[in-house]
Amino acid sequence: MSFGFVAFHYPAPEHVDAFVRECRQVADAARHQPGFLSTEVWVTPDGGAVVTTGSFESEAAFLAAAEVGREMGATPEGLSDLEVRPREVHFLVSR
Repeated sequence: MSFGFVAFHYPAPEHVDAFVRECRQVADAARHQPGFLSTEVWVTPDGGAVVTTGSFESEAAFLAAAEVGREMGATPEGLSDLEVRPREVHFLVSR
């Protein structure tokens, strides 16, 4: 059973590009972790939200990759300095 997430982030309009760059850096680091399957960074057409997705072979693999993200200053919960409202994170399990 795979474990994944979809997260909606709401950076300030002037920070969308910087936020996307940071998301891509974290995604690139995740790609090198055991159990990684995929990750993507999306932006809504109006630029109002950045949506990140990821999937891993297991929850343990995700948690290990999330720890690498934390070391880079990213967390799956909380609010970064670039966001104007709290992100919405949904965790998923394949069936």
